[in-house]
Amino acid sequence: MIFALLVLTYKVSVGGHVIELPAERYVAGVLAGESSVFRNEEALKAMAVAARTYAARLRGRHASEGYDFCDTTHCQRLDLDAINQRVREAAAATQGELLWYEGKPAFSVYSRNCGGRSEVWPDFSAPYLRVQKDPYCKPDFWSWTAAPRQLILALKLAGLNVPEDLTSVSVLQRTASGRAKTLALVGKTRSVPIAAGSFRFAVGRALGWNTLRSEQYEVEGLHFRGKGQGHGVGLCQNGADAMAGAGKTYREILAFYYPGTKVSRTGVGIQWTRLGGEGVTLWTVRPERDQKLLARSEGIRRDLERRFSWQPSADWQIYVYPDVDTFRNATGEPGWVAARSSGLRIDMQARAGLRHEMLHGMVESRAAPGLPLWFREGLVEWLDNPSGTAAKAQEDDAGIRQRQDRERAQRAYVDAKTRVAALIDRYGETAVLGWLSRGLPADVRNSRTSKAATNSR
Repeated sequence: MIFALLVLTYKVSVGGHVIELPAERYVAGVLAGESSVFRNEEALKAMAVAARTYAARLRGRHASEGYDFCDTTHCQRLDLDAINQRVREAAAATQGELLWYEGKPAFSVYSRNCGGRSEVWPDFSAPYLRVQKDPYCKPDFWSWTAAPRQLILALKLAGLNVPEDLTSVSVLQRTASGRAKTLALVGKTRSVPIAAGSFRFAVGRALGWNTLRSEQYEVEGLHFRGKGQGHGVGLCQNGADAMAGAGKTYREILAFYYPGTKVSRTGVGIQWTRLGGEGVTLWTVRPERDQKLLARSEGIRRDLERRFSWQPSADWQIYVYPDVDTFRNATGEPGWVAARSSGLRIDMQARAGLRHEMLHGMVESRAAPGLPLWFREGLVEWLDNPSGTAAKAQEDDAGIRQRQDRERAQRAYVDAKTRVAALIDRYGETAVLGWLSRGLPADVRNSRTSKAATNSR
């Protein structure tokens, strides 16, 4: 199970009607709407990953209106009618892949043409979105002269303050990449400052997006001369297509435009800090918070070794994730699962039961091949809380393995504990623990065995 597949559908407003789209059909529709002019397949694959990541990061952007995304460039331009075999193949070739940074989907914005130099997002700071020269982008030069009355009406339509006697526009402040940041709307009697981004969007909505195509311009009076199309942040579509034409793969393209991110189906790129202990190594992104957890894990280790006369073959490796989203992204587990263990490795949220997970490690390291999953899980449940149950078992191994139905999983764990408790009541704890390494005796052997190597709880 992977994060991208946890989001099976998106609700999208298409022409005023809300529809549900499978995630990969949504990606194909975005490619048709945003990337139809791409000449090279690797560039199209790079766009598929960027578009998919953007959707995963910003899902619910229109939640207050009852859907996830609109079908315009406010979110990502969607054109379901233009989906063809080419964009379907690009989506399929990268199915489920996202750009990750420190365990979370990156803010993977993109623009048509950066004009040879990228920009940073005005209200969002990330190392992978930075000002840098783009040797692959061939700048798109343009010019536009505004008619005063049309410009005044466009700005008023956007609710912006503008002099009634507007005669010129001047640049007051520029960004690190040289783009206009703040403008002055100059009239005969007064001058009004305005953000260059607000100015461009007002003009674009009212007069068309092929008028003022970017903030990378010089202006004299109301005559603008500029280059590039769009905000210039993140992936440059013109440059990406040129990179692909030069033989670069889609992963190389993404690495250039989003440096420091990783392409994967599950969350990667977490900056771990190692805390070394006696027989335990704890990995964390918040060492001050989790220092006490290291001491507790050492105490549990000693208790398990003493009580069960067990010597682990290696040190414990415990990874403590900072929040539910990062844990879910990295492991693919649903949010209601607090931890998972595989041998002596534990991946956990801070709220998970540490002793419970270390019991899993002990049981799995001693388990005979083919030992049923219900027996291993039930034994951990009983050892963690040795209170008997009287319920009749109904679930089997499949209920423990599945991750779609939380209530079914909980019933399956209770049932597994019920069955193990009954065995311990009949045969005694020592005998039942001995079956871990020897296997179940013939009179209690259950045919519903499991090949699963990973336990989640």
